[in-house]
Amino acid sequence: RITILPHGSLRILNASKSDEGQYLCQGVNVFGSAEIIASVSVKEPTRIELTPKKIELTVGESIVLSCKALHDSTLDVTFYWTLNGQPIDFEKEGGHFESIKAQASSADLMIRNILLMHAGRYGCRVQTAADTVSDETELLVRGPPGPPGVVIVEEITDTTATLSWSPGADNHSPISLYNLQARSPFSLGWQTVKTVPDVISGDMESAMAVELNPWVEYEFRVVATNKIGTGDPSAPSRVIRTNEAVPKTHPANVSGRSGRRHELVIAWEPVSEEFQNGEGFGYIVAFRPNGTRGWKEKMVTSSDASKFIYRDESVPPLTPFEVKVGVYNNKGDGPFSPIVVICSAEGEPTAAPIDVKATSLSVSEILVAWKHVKESLGRPQGFEVGYWKDMEQEEAAEKVKTEGNESSILLTGLEGNTLYHLTVRAYNAAGYGPPSTAVRAATKKSPPSQPPSNIMWIQDGSHVSLGWEPVRPLANESDVMGYKVLFRQEGQSNSQVIETQKTSAVVLLPDVGVYIIEVCAVSEGGDGTASPQIRVPSFSGGKVTSGQSTLHVSSTSSSSVTLLLALMVPSTSW
Repeated sequence: RITILPHGSLRILNASKSDEGQYLCQGVNVFGSAEIIASVSVKEPTRIELTPKKIELTVGESIVLSCKALHDSTLDVTFYWTLNGQPIDFEKEGGHFESIKAQASSADLMIRNILLMHAGRYGCRVQTAADTVSDETELLVRGPPGPPGVVIVEEITDTTATLSWSPGADNHSPISLYNLQARSPFSLGWQTVKTVPDVISGDMESAMAVELNPWVEYEFRVVATNKIGTGDPSAPSRVIRTNEAVPKTHPANVSGRSGRRHELVIAWEPVSEEFQNGEGFGYIVAFRPNGTRGWKEKMVTSSDASKFIYRDESVPPLTPFEVKVGVYNNKGDGPFSPIVVICSAEGEPTAAPIDVKATSLSVSEILVAWKHVKESLGRPQGFEVGYWKDMEQEEAAEKVKTEGNESSILLTGLEGNTLYHLTVRAYNAAGYGPPSTAVRAATKKSPPSQPPSNIMWIQDGSHVSLGWEPVRPLANESDVMGYKVLFRQEGQSNSQVIETQKTSAVVLLPDVGVYIIEVCAVSEGGDGTASPQIRVPSFSGGKVTSGQSTLHVSSTSSSSVTLLLALMVPSTSW
């Protein structure tokens, strides 16, 4: 049990408390001796228990592993956790692992929201100053299946594709069924496809995708399912194109459109490339006058076409036709749409508007009004007004359009004091009708450019008596019809207006404050230039005696003062 080894060490096997004490090791040679003393303490062995011993869980569940240590009471213990022999880094595991130490001689490992990657051998290692012991338990995690292996396209027709694949990991729950998915340039992501057999059981490794569209590029993938759930899909297969076939989808919403006289305009919704089924796709437009037998057919070779126009000078307006539109490609002719009845174009309007009147409203505006003669053919969609200056040719006319049944329009932005010629004509999709007889109207002369001058005022409490010299317009300006007095409180934007035909006015300033007052002439051509602003304070409505009234002059001479006073002040006040 006790042995001195060749190199001088002392080995004690199966140590017990009786082996405790001090041991002396002495070395001797011809030159002398040396010795060392070793002190030996014998501790109780450490034992641990890790529970539970074997666990089976499902993805998303949680578990607590408990590790208890029986050790010498004189020794401290330290616990370490491992997964598949590697220390668990609690900081980097995304909150799935937590070490819990409730007592000095035990430790727990909490595993939350378990993932498939958490399956494996969990170890608890207990270390003291005297020994190290460890124990392990195995955690098995059941989850949805892993992705199936490579998907291979075995055989292709115009509407089917035979696929095979290898099974992926079942993750400890047998695969119950497979699902085939396809993706094309026309689909919104991956879509489940119909298969033969209809249900693909978990022990199968091939199936046929059916009801595919001809001449369309597809990718396929496989998804496995078990009682835990559906797993990740396989990698996509290589891109394949189904074979060509005769088209089976006819155009939708065949209808008529507006056109010119003697035209039959046939329109439809183009067939999507997904349903063209092959190269060389086009349309066959068939039509015949209502009540006749033979069809006239025209080929439209563009796959994007949505309209065909047939023109025949012998076709009267609004002639009914039976129409159908078919499809074809390099494989042959497909179906026609249901027959619909549409009419040839009604033609452009034939009647000119009547009772055209043009009224000058201002220096830049003329109101044009008219009446339209109702007709059975060539119904108007609106009217066009052409207008040109007296010295210009009609070909240089500017044009403005109305829509619907409008019977008047206001022309704006015109030149002042200018004679205009105006015509009106109806229009629709087929073209324009004849113009009306030209009428004439002249815009008003420009308003006076000179503002009222020599403005004077006398204030009596809240009443302000104003006077000014009359405005004399230039030869090319409108005559003065009267005047406007505009006044507003300082700081406000909206003005009150007093109109008068005289060169004087009395303004009542109702509120306390400072008022801004302006005067301008009024003419057929509009309002003239405003006078410079004057600022007048208003008191609380109290009267100021005649002796306290003050004459204010904006710009004047002595003669104009005398004239103004004669107009504004009664003779008894002199």
